[in-house]
Amino acid sequence: MRGTTVLPGTPCRTPRDGDLPLHRLEVPAPDAPPFAVGTFDTIGPMSRASFPHRHTFHEIVHVTGGTGTHVVDLARWELRPPHLCVIAPGQVHHWDGADDLQGSVLLFTDDFLLDHPADRDLLRRLSERPWLTLDESAHARIGRLIAELHDEYRHGEAGVETVLRALLHVLVVRASRLPATPAAPPARPGAVAEEFVRLSSRTDHRLWSVRAYAERIGVTPGYLTEAVKAATGRTPSQLVRQARTQEAQRLLAKTELSVRQVANRVGFDDPAYFCRFFRRETGASPGAFRRAAGRSQ
Repeated sequence: MRGTTVLPGTPCRTPRDGDLPLHRLEVPAPDAPPFAVGTFDTIGPMSRASFPHRHTFHEIVHVTGGTGTHVVDLARWELRPPHLCVIAPGQVHHWDGADDLQGSVLLFTDDFLLDHPADRDLLRRLSERPWLTLDESAHARIGRLIAELHDEYRHGEAGVETVLRALLHVLVVRASRLPATPAAPPARPGAVAEEFVRLSSRTDHRLWSVRAYAERIGVTPGYLTEAVKAATGRTPSQLVRQARTQEAQRLLAKTELSVRQVANRVGFDDPAYFCRFFRRETGASPGAFRRAAGRSQ
């Protein structure tokens, strides 16, 4: 059984607190190929998910109808079908305000590319410009290829995997020849800063490093730092330290958790390092702070 495929009904998993949902490709049986093709309706509601998430698999979407916006790594692409969209494993995406989405969705893992390993590089390049607007001729050619994939997948006759791999290879190569769509404007610094502030205000699933926040939002740590500093006058590192300190203070004052447990709750594996951090930020040890908080209540 491949690690990036699961049997139907397996829930999406969130590997660590604060991470985005991570979707794996469902297959009908342990020996089924890690590939699926269908419409938005037959693939299921996750094909039009309105919340940010990542995949362990590749996704190619041929959008033939609908309105709304597709957001990939915070870049916003307005729907004006027909489009072809390529999403790589690990990219963050969701559909925003999408209505009446129509078209085809292809899902497959790296394992399925074993006959054409060079396609992995083509798909990576396509994912860097994920939104391709199709003229009438390109739309017709892409549509015919995907229709063949639908038909082959649906009938599942002898040699189906070989034919699916061959048709997918042709689709990837032809997609790589399409002219680039003008790049979507980068995510507004203000929007990035707002998302950082929103996430950092949460106490249920905290992230405790700038890199973790950047990955969660879908930008680089450097871009996050510039955006947050421009909006708040402070760096994300300063705000993360402040949030960790305030959460530690709350836990020490309001709960019976041990110092080791508090340290773990705010992202420290080493209680001694947490104690040094806490003293540096507050001027008191965790124990002294807890005693003072108890006397003041």
